[in-house]
Order: sequence, then C-alpha cells, then structure tokens
Amino acid sequence: MSSFAFIIHPIAPKRDVARKYPFLGTILPEGVVHFLSRFWPPVYLSRVVGGRSEATGQEIEGWLIAVPYTAQRMLALPTHEVYRKIVAAGELAERLGAKVLGLGAYTSVIGDGGLTIARELDIPVTSGDSYTAAIAVRATRQAASMMNIELSKTTLAIVGATGAIGGAVAQKLGPEAGQVLLVGRRAERLTQVAERVQAQGAHDVALTQNIADLREAEVVITVTSAGGGLVKPEYLRSGAVVCDVSRPRDVSWQVAQMRNDVLVFDGGLVTVPGTVDFGFDYGLPPGLTFGCMAETMTLAFEKRFEDYSLGKDLTLEQMDEIDGLASKHGFRLAALRSFERKLDEAVIARVKACASRGGPLPGNDNVPSVDDITSQVRVGGQEVGK
Repeated sequence: MSSFAFIIHPIAPKRDVARKYPFLGTILPEGVVHFLSRFWPPVYLSRVVGGRSEATGQEIEGWLIAVPYTAQRMLALPTHEVYRKIVAAGELAERLGAKVLGLGAYTSVIGDGGLTIARELDIPVTSGDSYTAAIAVRATRQAASMMNIELSKTTLAIVGATGAIGGAVAQKLGPEAGQVLLVGRRAERLTQVAERVQAQGAHDVALTQNIADLREAEVVITVTSAGGGLVKPEYLRSGAVVCDVSRPRDVSWQVAQMRNDVLVFDGGLVTVPGTVDFGFDYGLPPGLTFGCMAETMTLAFEKRFEDYSLGKDLTLEQMDEIDGLASKHGFRLAALRSFERKLDEAVIARVKACASRGGPLPGNDNVPSVDDITSQVRVGGQEVGK
C-alpha cells in the first residue's frame, strides 16, 4: 500500500497540547509550553486510513506527526535548530514506512522552503504549496461569483505576494483581474513578482508595502507568516471578498465581529476521496483537509515518490499538474467556510445587504468566539510574505 506522512504543529499552545496531552494542556502555563517545546521530540499523532482514489480505487495510508513548536516559536528560534526538529520528524516518518513527506505550515516556511529538509532526508519531501495555491485560486473565483464580482472589472490584492504561494496565485489569477495590487515587505522582490505576473498577461500591476492600501481592492488573497491579525477591519472596503490562506489567520478575529459587510473565507480546504479517518482532531470537519496535505496524498496515490513544490518559486506548470492529478483522484474544493463555519446562502445574502448599504450593520450574526477562531491546530500550507 502506498503511504505518506504529514507534519503539523500547534497554533494555540495550551489548547492544542491538550488535544494530545489533556492533563498537560490543562496545568501548564503557556510560557512553560513554549519553553518545553524546545526540548520535546516530534510526536506521533495518528495513523490516517480510508483515503481511496476515484481513478484507481487504490487506498493509501499515512501518519500525522507533530513538531511541537508554534509558528511564533519557530520564527524566534535559530533556523538550524528548527531544521533539526523537522528533520527528526522526517526520520520518524521514514521509520514508520512513509514513502513521501508533506511539510505543513511553518515547517515549509522556515529557511529555504523545504530544500534543506529534503537534502537531509532520504524520503521525498513536498511543501504542498502548489496545490494550496491552485485551491486558493478556485475558491476565490467561486467566492467572487457568489458576491457577483467580475474579476475583470476589479482590483485583486495579493498580500504576501513575495512568498511562494502568493507569487503563484498572483501569476495564475492576476491576468483575470482588472488591476493587480501586490503587497509585500521587500520592494525588490515585489518588482520581480510583478514582472512574472505581467509576463502571464496582466497589464495593470501596482506594488505597495503598505497593508492599508487593501482598501483599494474588491478581492483579497492573503498568505503571509505575520503570525495572525495582520488584516484589520479598517483595511477592507465594503463588499470585499477575502481569501485567507494563512494559519495563524492573517484576517483579524475583529473582522468577524465588526465587518458583516465583507466576505472572509478560508483558502485551501478540500474534500478527500473515500471515507478518510485522520485519527486526530486538527480542527476541520470529517472528510476535509488542507491543500498541502492533499498534495502529499496525491503524490502517494500517483506513486510519485519525488521532491515536489520546494523552494520559494513555484512554477505554474507544477501547479497545474498537481491540480489535475488531485482532481483525477477525487480531491475537490470544499464548501467555503468562514472562521470555522460553513458559508450558507443566508450569510452571503447578509453580506450583500450590508455592502449595498455601504458598510456594516449593527449585530453580526453567527459570530464565533475568539476561542473558536484561535484554537485550530495548524495543518494548511502557507508562505512567508517577505
């Protein structure tokens, strides 16, 4: 049986530690959790079963492995130290018998986008970023259609455009937009991405290092490593569609509470073919996963045991290839979700109504709590906007 392993890590230290170690998650202060994570080895979480290809009928098995660092901890520690922990997780995957390893979240962000990790391991490695980018594009097109937004007549903003996913999304979706606004921290890198977007056929490309310029965009895709809360309520125009690929979320929880005139949804969620059981609750409904894990599973279905989606520059060819392969095996874009809740017709109608009045209305229905928003274990792929 073909097999894979996938690395995840926590977002909210106490709550996510409690998913595996209920007693420790209850008694340990957050600061102690952060301190101990430096010495805690990679953790075997679960065996994944039940994924079945629609094309071949083949089943695969896999394993979830946790690197105990939060995103903030990984960014604060020396890169070589974080590498050692990720490589140790990869070596555990090798011992379990996995044939391909996926790097979830910041494990694919740190350093050089997985290249060093791949060199240190015998098992093939993928960041999963190519399929994450492809799914983000699909989800954004769908959301824009639901809000009656014509991309060709609007400004599309990519926050974190200088990262691997942001750059690929900009190149893929940019030519469909009236104007493209690339948002990032490094001017030189932004210019390089702009040239690639223009080479794909986009004619009006603007650059900014000021996140507040998002007010100009009707459609926003955000995928950074800012650590959460980057996109604030005052940065969004009424009626905007916002695809948040990042975990921790780039879109502040205050947007859910204050801006019922914008449509915010999670990027990169897909349904898995078969009756998959991940054996561990990482915060999604049954049968759903993130694009990065789906890419890893697709490579296992294809028996493509080779490095994939590594480095800071993804190719559109690879993005299109893995999108086609995933579709062949039965992975599909999931119903859009916003702050852990499915976007139904009533929510869409309310957003439209509020936007038509030019701003948010008092009383935001179906607003999740802060705990709901911040309690998810990080699985989905994302990239540094720097």
